[in-house]
Amino acid sequence: MPDDESEPLTPRGSEPGHRMTARITIRDVAALAGVSVTTASRALNDVGRMTEATRERVRAAAGQLGYRPNSMARGLVRRRSFTLGLLTTDTYGRFTLPIAAGLATGMVDRGVSVFLCAGENDPERTRLNLQAMEEKCVDGLIVAGKRIDRALPIEVPQQNVPVIYVNAACPPGAVGFVPDDLGGARAAVTHLVEVGRRRIAHLTGPREFAATGVRAQGWQEVLHEHGLAPFGHAMFGDWSEDFGYRTAQAMFGPDSPAERPDAFFCGNDQIARGVIDGLTLLGLRVPQDVSVVGYDNWEIFAKATRPPLTTVDMGLFDLGQTAGHAMLDMIDGKAVEPGIVRTPCRLVVRDSSVPLPEK
Repeated sequence: MPDDESEPLTPRGSEPGHRMTARITIRDVAALAGVSVTTASRALNDVGRMTEATRERVRAAAGQLGYRPNSMARGLVRRRSFTLGLLTTDTYGRFTLPIAAGLATGMVDRGVSVFLCAGENDPERTRLNLQAMEEKCVDGLIVAGKRIDRALPIEVPQQNVPVIYVNAACPPGAVGFVPDDLGGARAAVTHLVEVGRRRIAHLTGPREFAATGVRAQGWQEVLHEHGLAPFGHAMFGDWSEDFGYRTAQAMFGPDSPAERPDAFFCGNDQIARGVIDGLTLLGLRVPQDVSVVGYDNWEIFAKATRPPLTTVDMGLFDLGQTAGHAMLDMIDGKAVEPGIVRTPCRLVVRDSSVPLPEK
């Protein structure tokens, strides 16, 4: 019987360095739980009719013994590979790796692994990645990207498995998950208003990115709600430190206008760090003279900024977990409403935005 198989494991609590020679099987679990082998197998595979108390008793026995069903055997029983495919155009991994980490963490308790394939906007490479996932017999496909308005370079062919889009363009009628950029921008600007800033400028990335327009909208909304005018128009440029640096130098240099901003809300952490460098070299103090808030919470970047950068965390780890749970529901035949779900962002407050007491 296929679900009789198991992997040789050391039971929990055994001493390191001591190898178990006996294989823990479904029969051991059944004996400890006081049920038949068939009932134990069905309980662990989450199939069949039984009381929830019986199912929990079997699971507890399996946990006590350190039993883990063999994935190939489970696949034969349930006609599943217990593998999800994660296909992304984000070869650098800045956005996809946190999503993948959240997805994998959410799947580990269900015995599901994640098969990752990455490629830039190369149609042939994408086709080969999709072919590899088909050969892997993945139970579901998650398409991830580095911008919410860009799809894969080829159309995803009709799949025999569920497909979910995460931080990527979502076709009509499909299921998608993206960060709530409007909410994130609103949190950032609200914070700047609450710490007393009134002339808040906005620097962001290229105009053609959907996220830049949404974040600029959040900036304008909060200022309007507090009776404040935006400091000029939103300034669109590169997602780079150089753009932030040059803009700060131009706005505060010797030839700059007399009216200057007292805060910057930046569309990503690189721009914000460039702004801080530009201000610092002009002798301005952050945050006493000018507050700066970024976006992304790229921690290795934000924490190393001097002063450490206040920024919006898009919750990509949680985004991956949420998408994974929805995928499992779809695989199990549960109804998942089509459309785009916007998951919460959160503001991480550090020293770049909170005025420090004068010495």
